[in-house]
Amino acid sequence: MKKKNLFYCFWRALVRPFFHLIYHPVYKCIENIPEEGAYILASNHREAADPINIGIGLKRQVHFMAKAELFENKFLGWFLRKLDAFPVERGTTAAKGAIQHFEKVVEDGNLMGIFIEGTRSKTDDFLPPKNGVSLIAYDTKTPVIPVCITIIGKRRVIHFGKPLSLSEMGFDKGGAREFRNASRVIMDHIKALREEDLAEAEKNA
Repeated sequence: MKKKNLFYCFWRALVRPFFHLIYHPVYKCIENIPEEGAYILASNHREAADPINIGIGLKRQVHFMAKAELFENKFLGWFLRKLDAFPVERGTTAAKGAIQHFEKVVEDGNLMGIFIEGTRSKTDDFLPPKNGVSLIAYDTKTPVIPVCITIIGKRRVIHFGKPLSLSEMGFDKGGAREFRNASRVIMDHIKALREEDLAEAEKNA
């Protein structure tokens, strides 16, 4: 059994009531998150609070990538590393080091979180997906769980889809074309979760 990160568990319990008060998160289909084993959570990204809102809703620890700029502050960098977050410099060869790090994270049987768009969307529209998720999934043979965060009124609806196998993502021999296609497949599942949540909200209005 993996050793728990007590620092992570402490801060998750501490901030949970405050984030429920501020963001009113609603979690759907948490049962799609297996209790153990390696999986990648591939989510859209709307707000800086997204990693926390995802993490406080799950029993398992989620290992997130974080932009390198956050680590420039010594205290914040120390704090994030204690939470097992890892810096990534977008658009540079340094990103390869981050990918190698998170391949090790999932190979060790952990739950990894990555925002498939690569950055925050400033509107309700989805940004084009990046290939980091599909690359790590293929290299480590790890299923991907699509996650959609939808802002509905004051609530943040966080919807977890069913795990996608490599074959369901369209992988055969790998390669750039398959990575792009797999990324689109994952994003299509995220969009389907959004449509389901918006339709339910309209029905209950």
